[in-house]
Amino acid sequence: MNKDGLVYSTNPNLELSKQNSHEEDDVVKCTLSVCYEKKGRAGKGVTIIKGLSSSSLKLALLSQKLKKSLSIGGTVKNGEIILQGRLQEQVIKILEKEGYKAKKVGG
Repeated sequence: MNKDGLVYSTNPNLELSKQNSHEEDDVVKCTLSVCYEKKGRAGKGVTIIKGLSSSSLKLALLSQKLKKSLSIGGTVKNGEIILQGRLQEQVIKILEKEGYKAKKVGG
């Protein structure tokens, strides 16, 4: 089985190398902003990851990976990943391991 989940195709002209290199280019091009926010959340702080211009499936998979590795809760809303707690440094380390460029924004 391939990384992208393709199991079988009847297309004799299918080129997997082009599809995989395109996905890797998307990861390298984007710089993510990781910020901490308490405003409008009843005093509860959250870490927000902005700037990922991918499909909702890719956002959900990245969110799931972050939540599992940090053992926290979170959600995906309006193209942003929202994680419970102040975890900017840890999130940046994980994103950089995944190949994303990430920077800390705000306090």
